Amino acid sequence: MIFDFFGTLTPSTPSGIWDEHAARSAAPLGIPVEQWRRALDESFPERAVGAMGDLPRTIRTLARRCGVDPGDEALAAATAARLACQRELFVFRDDALETLERLRRDGLRIGVLSDCTIELAETWPTLLLAPLVDAVVLSCQEGRRKPDPELFRQVARELDTPTSDCLYVGDGGGDELSGATAQGMTAVMLRAGDWAINDAHVREDSWPGPFFSTLSHVVAAAGDPALITA
Repeated sequence: MIFDFFGTLTPSTPSGIWDEHAARSAAPLGIPVEQWRRALDESFPERAVGAMGDLPRTIRTLARRCGVDPGDEALAAATAARLACQRELFVFRDDALETLERLRRDGLRIGVLSDCTIELAETWPTLLLAPLVDAVVLSCQEGRRKPDPELFRQVARELDTPTSDCLYVGDGGGDELSGATAQGMTAVMLRAGDWAINDAHVREDSWPGPFFSTLSHVVAAAGDPALITA
């Protein structure tokens, strides 16, 4: 059983939240919010594969791209603001922990595969669901993003499970559902009530395959694959 992280185990994040978070890390740098938000958005492909280094180095590089060379105090404040903002996103859907606990009680191994930046990798060991996950594969640590086939094969290997026996659940960001299907997994979209407001990268909005409206549906489907229908 493999889950995406953002927008799947966590609630959706609307654009306004990203704007507010950008404002908080832009302020110490003295960079206009719109310019900083654009720098963050445009750099996501680099940050998601770990190409920009740790968070202070990332913030400094992006600030310089915006024409600002921050001093140590401004850099530290912007870094702290960015990390705090990201950690505010590491909250879980109301049924997430219960779903993972029930799956584990049923004897299933659980994986998480996420396109993410360094903030999640640094925070992962402290998250409440971390002990419930048998294998975690993060793009920023692997140097590749979904739908790279190797990511799906890797998480299956770490679960010691053939890809053909894996159920993949995600909101569709990063072409993940097509990527999982291409590797022989059964892919299901989580199309929860907040799905429409999510601001995600390259989401498969026209996904023609099966979907669930809540994570809780995963438990029943794991016990009866016939419930997975488009």
